[in-house]
Amino acid sequence: MKNQSPRIELMGCKIDNLSMEETLQTIEGFIASGEPHQHVVVNVDKLVKAQKDPALRQIINDCALINVDGMPVVWASRLLGKPLKERVAGVDLFESLMRRSAEKGWRVYLLGAKEDIVSRVRDIYANKYPGLVFAGYRNGYWKPDEEGAIVQQIAEAKADLLFVAISSPKKEQFLGAYQATMKIPFAMGVGGTFDVAAGKVKRAPVWMQKVGLEWFYRFLQEPRRMFRRYFIEDMAFFGLLLKEWRKQSS
Repeated sequence: MKNQSPRIELMGCKIDNLSMEETLQTIEGFIASGEPHQHVVVNVDKLVKAQKDPALRQIINDCALINVDGMPVVWASRLLGKPLKERVAGVDLFESLMRRSAEKGWRVYLLGAKEDIVSRVRDIYANKYPGLVFAGYRNGYWKPDEEGAIVQQIAEAKADLLFVAISSPKKEQFLGAYQATMKIPFAMGVGGTFDVAAGKVKRAPVWMQKVGLEWFYRFLQEPRRMFRRYFIEDMAFFGLLLKEWRKQSS
């Protein structure tokens, strides 16, 4: 099943212009089809990486469903005359899908983060949604020669949804390479969502989320780790935005 939603193109990346509810309905259709589909969320960091890495950009554009997680990207879409309906945050989508999985009997596989984190996420959601069925879970640390066996284990688990919490672009590359083998109806990279779900990382207050300062709250929690990403690497986004705006204005 292919996603029939309207798509826009922003800085070389395709994006589905969907609300959260429309996104959930699309995913439900994917799962009903039984065919493999890959999902990705695009934020400032990923747009910048995709500009430098054509292979990553192709993986993103080939995904069955592409959402925006990041208010700066939503604002950029408006500035460029391609307004997106709303931000569909990965952590919010994960929560909604875990709840619907319990309601509909979908089987869930969790892959990524450290062993204590992923096992804690599994325990938290097993208690939160008693009807939730876990096809399996595994931490996100493995050697290259172990990858084939991990892919086979996931394929044999027959999950309906696979959530992958490893860093970008590794998670996009992993799913791009193995989705056809694993045959998961819906596979989603969730970045640091497991850390939030396990309570290791606090999410920004709602008001900060609404004004686009969630990234700054994240930086305050881990300044050493996040400084380079937010204040050096991601600054290239503004240059890309200006270039795109000039192109459209000429």
